[in-house]
Amino acid sequence: MAKNNKFDLQPYLDQINEFDVNDIDWENMGSWPIAGKIVFCSIIAVAILVGGYFMMLEPMSEKLTREIKQETQLKKDFENKAFQVANLNEYKAQMVEMEQSFESILKQLPRDSEVPGLIDDISLAALNNGLDLKMISPKKQISTEFYNELPIEIEVEGDYHELGAYVSSVASLSRIVTLHDFSIRTKGTDSGSLSLKILAKTYRYNEGD
Repeated sequence: MAKNNKFDLQPYLDQINEFDVNDIDWENMGSWPIAGKIVFCSIIAVAILVGGYFMMLEPMSEKLTREIKQETQLKKDFENKAFQVANLNEYKAQMVEMEQSFESILKQLPRDSEVPGLIDDISLAALNNGLDLKMISPKKQISTEFYNELPIEIEVEGDYHELGAYVSSVASLSRIVTLHDFSIRTKGTDSGSLSLKILAKTYRYNEGD
């Protein structure tokens, strides 16, 4: 007859069910029943696992999170720099275009030596349009951070169409001239003559001199 070697857990389970923590002799652990030893070892194992997590795994998890965030930021920085490098030639072309545009604008601003010639052009425009030039008077220059502004007071007389043609001629000069503070009044009752007072402004680049 074959011998039955099947391991029976029931006695151990019964001991665990009957185990009372109040019966434990803490000074003589060797006398504990097997059930008590199993429970105690299980508690110790769980405590070790929990302690190991908080002491080792949690700091590693936090470090991993920081590394992931840093990697994401580095990827963004790399993408931005790659985009800048890819568009570097386009940026350079835009800078050249802006410099050329700036130089073109500067060329339209009269130098000090050209201001008298500009005043002559404004006066000539009045005569060419049949106007009577009553006054043209440069005022004190106004300096700003980037440019100097030269106001010029002008008074002319003529009919409506002549005044309109004159304003158009001044605005079309090769140098930059802006017109401000228009004031028109009639001269007499039936003559149809008008008097125009206007403030013209021209600009010069402030080179810090």
